[in-house]
Amino acid sequence: MIRGYTPQHLASETAMDTIERVDITTTPDELVARAAALKPVLRDRQRETERNRRVSVETVADLKAAGLYKVQQPARYGGYEFDIGTFVRCATEIGAGCGSTGWVYSTAAQHQLQIGMYDVAAQDDVWGNDPLAIAASSYSPGGTAVETEGGYRITGKWLYCSGVLNADWMILGARIAKDAESDPYTQGYILVPKADYAVEDNWDVMGLIGTGSNDVLIDDIFIPAHRMLTLEQALSGKPPGSAVNDNDLWKVPFFAAISLCLCGAAMGMAKGALETYIDQIAVRKTRGAALSQPQSMADFPTIQARVAEAAAAIDAAQNLVGRDCNNIMSVMAEGRELTTEERARNKGNLSFAVKMARKSTDLLFESVGGAGLTNASMTQRFWRDLHSASKHISLNWDMCSTLYGRVSLGLPSGTAQF
Repeated sequence: MIRGYTPQHLASETAMDTIERVDITTTPDELVARAAALKPVLRDRQRETERNRRVSVETVADLKAAGLYKVQQPARYGGYEFDIGTFVRCATEIGAGCGSTGWVYSTAAQHQLQIGMYDVAAQDDVWGNDPLAIAASSYSPGGTAVETEGGYRITGKWLYCSGVLNADWMILGARIAKDAESDPYTQGYILVPKADYAVEDNWDVMGLIGTGSNDVLIDDIFIPAHRMLTLEQALSGKPPGSAVNDNDLWKVPFFAAISLCLCGAAMGMAKGALETYIDQIAVRKTRGAALSQPQSMADFPTIQARVAEAAAAIDAAQNLVGRDCNNIMSVMAEGRELTTEERARNKGNLSFAVKMARKSTDLLFESVGGAGLTNASMTQRFWRDLHSASKHISLNWDMCSTLYGRVSLGLPSGTAQF
């Protein structure tokens, strides 16, 4: 028996021999430090990640070896069950090493929390033989789950499956129907092993190139009922998995925290842009224009002002998101539900934090000069990645700001899923 853990924290007997038990000596700060320590190697691999249009097997192995996918994984499968703020801090550090890697890492690490919402049988399916298994996702209902004896028949196509080439499983949004002819009446999320889906290689973009966000296709497969998590269950604060995972993490309604993985990675991209910009500018001299002599870039007051403003914006974004993460966990500890006002504020703040992060990177990129335009320049890569990340609907300021504003003005939110 592990010190400090009772039987309900441990996996089922069928999986016990293969489970790597949780290391209860690791602290949140130590895990964040492990993430930060990976930044140099992730930056060394940035161009390779873009060329290959995917995160490498070696990088995923490094992330697993550091225990980073365990940050929100259930303790019964060897996870740390750390709070959502710790998760965001880890995602930010990985994103500061490589934007694409940060995006793929943070979504997969967040999925460990979601998988913990499923029935324990589904959790055993994923982690029983491999406690280090990870998942990718596509939440929009790209297919239909037709009810059949013991489960569902699934057919469909799902878009933007970030990290699918690194994943062992997919979490896919589905319309649930009584039969193939009826109109879908509710939504859910199915767990599908990689042997049961095909990947369409069609990710050809200007930023986040290394995420490999290809499409997934499924043609009439069967999934057992326990691998379905309905939308209602995901939003309830009492999903099936909370029967065995009693940490406050599994009380958080899924859509109240889903955007944290994207925001954390995006803030990391801004942090990476600033750090690599400083590394470059601190030693760079101008070549001298027609009527001037070479000068140190660091001596330019305008450069100094850009660095200061970018640093302050990133710091403000991280503090804003950190405060809201603490608020969510405090509400869960109190045993109450998040109010509509709190959820709208948190959603708006996540988007605003990304807006500040993007602005900070714009400030830097505007002054990189010709040398900053080369593919060897990390600052321009972070700039491209962050602009691409900010286009995600969950981070879109136009959408999130109007939601926040409507609720603040006492108007109906217009949606229950935020």
